[in-house]
Amino acid sequence: MISSRIKFSATLLLGGLLLAGTGTGQETPDPIDTTASLLSWSALPPLPAEIGVAGPFVGVHQGVLIVAGGANFPLEEGEDLWSVPKVWHSESWILLRDSAGDPEWRTAPSLKNPRAYGASVSTPWGVVCVGGSDEERAYSDAFLLEWDPGEKTLIQLELPNLPRPMVHGAAARIEDWIYVTGGQDALGLDSAGRDFWRLDLSNPKAWEQLPDLPTPARAFHLLVAQHNGFEDCLYLLGGRSQDPEVAGLLGIRPSGDLFEFSPKRHEAQQASAPAWRQRASAPQPTMAGTAIAVGQSHLFVLGGDSGALFAQQAAEPEFIKRHPGFECRAFAYHTITDTWIDAGPTPINQVTTQAVEWQGTFVIPSGEVRPRVRTRDVWQVTLSRSERGFGTLNLLVLGAYLLAMLGVGVYFMRRNKTTDDYFRGGKRIVWWAAGCSIFATMLSSITFMAIPAKAYAQDWVYLLGSFMILAVAPLVVFLVLPFFRRIDATSAYEYLELRFNRAVRQFASALFILFHLFRMGIVMSLAGLALAAATPLSGPQCVLVMGVLSIVYCTLGGIEAVIWTDTIQTVVLLGGALLCLLLMIAQLDGGLGQAVETALSHDKLHAVNFHWDATSANLALWVVVIGALGQNISSYTADQAVVQRYMTTPSTKHAAQSIWLATALAIPASLLFFALGTGLFVFYQAHPDRIDPGFMTDQIFPLFIVEEVPVGLAGLIVAGIFAAAQSTVSTSMNSTATAVVTDFLRPMSACKSEEGYLRVARGMTLLLGILGTLLGLLFVSPDIKSLFDQFLRVIGIFMGVLGGLFALGMLTRRCTGLGAMLGVTSGAALLFAMPLVSSINGYLYASIGIITCLLIGYGASLLSRLPARDLTGLTVHTLLPREEAQ
Repeated sequence: MISSRIKFSATLLLGGLLLAGTGTGQETPDPIDTTASLLSWSALPPLPAEIGVAGPFVGVHQGVLIVAGGANFPLEEGEDLWSVPKVWHSESWILLRDSAGDPEWRTAPSLKNPRAYGASVSTPWGVVCVGGSDEERAYSDAFLLEWDPGEKTLIQLELPNLPRPMVHGAAARIEDWIYVTGGQDALGLDSAGRDFWRLDLSNPKAWEQLPDLPTPARAFHLLVAQHNGFEDCLYLLGGRSQDPEVAGLLGIRPSGDLFEFSPKRHEAQQASAPAWRQRASAPQPTMAGTAIAVGQSHLFVLGGDSGALFAQQAAEPEFIKRHPGFECRAFAYHTITDTWIDAGPTPINQVTTQAVEWQGTFVIPSGEVRPRVRTRDVWQVTLSRSERGFGTLNLLVLGAYLLAMLGVGVYFMRRNKTTDDYFRGGKRIVWWAAGCSIFATMLSSITFMAIPAKAYAQDWVYLLGSFMILAVAPLVVFLVLPFFRRIDATSAYEYLELRFNRAVRQFASALFILFHLFRMGIVMSLAGLALAAATPLSGPQCVLVMGVLSIVYCTLGGIEAVIWTDTIQTVVLLGGALLCLLLMIAQLDGGLGQAVETALSHDKLHAVNFHWDATSANLALWVVVIGALGQNISSYTADQAVVQRYMTTPSTKHAAQSIWLATALAIPASLLFFALGTGLFVFYQAHPDRIDPGFMTDQIFPLFIVEEVPVGLAGLIVAGIFAAAQSTVSTSMNSTATAVVTDFLRPMSACKSEEGYLRVARGMTLLLGILGTLLGLLFVSPDIKSLFDQFLRVIGIFMGVLGGLFALGMLTRRCTGLGAMLGVTSGAALLFAMPLVSSINGYLYASIGIITCLLIGYGASLLSRLPARDLTGLTVHTLLPREEAQ
C-alpha cells in the first residue's frame, strides 16, 4: 500500500472536513424507512478498504465498476478519531459479476501516486480522472483508467494536464468532450476558482479554456450532463464559496443554485442565446454530494451536505464530535419544466464520493457519512416502479375498439373481386373519406404522440412547417394530380416508366418499398414504446398487437378497409386530443389564464428563430420553411401511400376535393396538437410530482391519458392511438403490396388471371406485414430522445430523392432516363451518408434530396443524347387539356 500521513492544522480540519455537514463516530447512521421514496435502495458487497474512503475516483468501463484512490482516517487501537492524521491512498478496486452472476470486488493495480478529491467521468475509452490532491498540494494531471478484459487488469494512461491544479472540482461528459468546472488550485477553499475547461477525447491534445463560470468561485459542487428537451446540457449545482461577510464557520457560503450550460449555444455565440442560464435553485444547498442523470430529463441528487449545522458548529467547536450525520433525503430536478420535487428519504447520505450508472442501476460506493467517518457501504439505487392499473373498463373499451377495426376488414373482404378493388377500392370511395385517409396517412400515431411531446419539450417552432401544406396543396391539385389521373395509375411509379424507362420506375418503386418497410418498423416500435406507458403491455407486446391486427384486416379488406378505419380514427383522435386539452386546463387552479401565463413566461409559444445554423436543434425559420416544403412535396407527389388515395375516388374533381379536405384538417389539427403539448408542459409544471422519471419524453401524452383521463375515455383514446398506428402500418402494407404487384409482377405477366393477381396481392400484404412487424420488434429502443425527429429523418432519407425524381419528370423535357437514374442514385447515396458525415438537421433531408436529384439528374441529361420519346401529357410543357383527365 502506498500511503502518506500528515497532521492537519486547525483551519484545514474545520474548513476542509465540514462537507456541508460532516459527522462523528465510526458507525454508519441507522437506515431509515424509504418506502415513500421514488428510489429503491439495496446493498452491494462493501468496499474491500478497511474503513472506506472519501474522495475516490469512481467510474465504469467495459461493464466493470472502478474505485481508485481516496482518503480516510485509519485508527490504531486506543487512538482517538480526532487526533489521527488523514491518509491518502493509491489502492484500486473493481466490482464485476462472478460466474454465478453475483457482484464481487477484486483488487486492481494501484494508482501511480496516492490521490483523492479529484473529478472522474465514465467514457467509452475508460474512466477519465482529473486533478485531486494529496497531503501537500493539488494536482493538475489527468489520466485514463482503462479496464482490459482480456488481461483482466487496470491500465493507467496519461492525458494532457489541466492548465492549473484542481481539487474538489467537478467533471461531466457530453459526446466526446470532457468538461471540468471550478474547484480549488490549492488545499484551502480561498483558492477556489471559476475555471471552465474541456478536452476532446477523440483527439486529446490539450484542454480548451472556456469562459469563466457565471457564478462565484466555488468548490464541492456537482456537474451532471442531461437532455433538456432540445439537446444535452451541463447542469452545475451547489457547492461552497469562501465569503468573509457570511456569519458562520470560516465564512463558508453553501449554495443550492443551478446553472445550465449548452455546448451548442456556446459554439453559436449568439448574444440572444447565452451558453449559460440560471435555472430553479434546489430546495436546499448541496455540497460534496452525489447526483446522477435519470431517464431522459431528470437529475437526482442522492446526497450532499446542506450546511444546516454550520451555525451550530461555529457556535460550539465540540459539536463536530457529536455531529449526527447528514440529512438523508433525495431530490429530483426536471430539466424541461425546470422544477424540483422531494424524491423521498434515503437510507444513508454518503458525501465526497460519486454516483455512477452500472449495469442498469446507479451505484454509490463508500464516501463520508459524518466528519472524519468513512463507510465501506456500497449502495445500488433504482427507480421505484409504481404499478399502474389500466383498469377493466379501459381494457374492455380497448378490446372492443380493436375488434371493431378488425370487423371493418372482414366487412370489406367480400367486395374485393379484383386487384382494382383491392388496391383502389374500385374507385368508389367518397371524397371526404379519402380526404380523411390522406390526413390520417400524413398524421400517423407517431405524430399524434410526438408533436405534443415536441411542443411539451421545446416550443412551437415546428408549427410553421405544418402550414407549408397550404403552399404545396395547390401544386398537387393543379399540377401533379392530373398526371396520375390521366394515366389511370394504380402505382405512382407507372408515371416514371412512361416518362423515362422501366429501370427508373422499378428503382423508385424499390426505394419506396424499402422506405415503407422501415416506416412500418419505426412506427410500430416507437408507438409500442409510447403505448407501453399507458397499457399493461410491454413495448414488444404492443408491436405484436398492432402488427397482427393490421396484417389481418389489411390482408382481408384491402384499401377500402384501410380508408374507412382511417376515417373513424381521425374522428376519435381529434376528439380525444381536444378532450385531453380541456382536462389539462380544467385541472389548473388558474384555468386558461394560468395556462397562458405559464406558457408565455417559459417561452413555450416561441415560434420563430432567426439564425443561419443548419445544425441547431433550435430550428431556424429558413430550415423550417425549406424542410417542410421538401417533405410535403415528396409525400404528396412521390409517396405511393398518398398517391394511391388520389386514385380511389370516382373522378379528378373528387380527388382534388379529398386533397383540399386533408389540407383543411391539417391546419386546425396542427394547432390542436401543439396546444396539447403546451398544455402538457403547463400541467406538469404545476404538478411535477406526477411525472414518472423513468418515462421517455415521447411517453408524456400516453402518461397523461392513463393517469389523468377518466376511466373508459382513457381506454377509447388509447384504442384510437393503437388503431392509428395500425392504420399507418396497414397503409404501408397495402401500398407496398400495390407497388410489388403493379411495378414488378404485372410487367412480367407473373399471373395468368386477375384472381391470381388478387391472391398474390393478399399474399404480399401478409408477407410485407410480417417483415414490418419483425423490424418493429428489432427497432424497439428506449434511447431515442424524440420520435418526431427520427421519423422526419427517415422520411427525408428515403422520400427526398423520389420527390426530386418526379420533379425531373414533370418539370423538364430535357431530362433523360439515364440522367434521372444518376440523379436518384446520387441523391440516395448522399442522404444515406448524411447522418454519418454531417450534423445538418434531419428536417432538411427531404429538400436536400430533391435539390440533389434535380441538379445531378438535369446536369447529366444535358451531357447525354435526348432519346426519341413522346412526352405528350407527361410534362408541364406538354399537358393535355384538363378535361381529358379521368
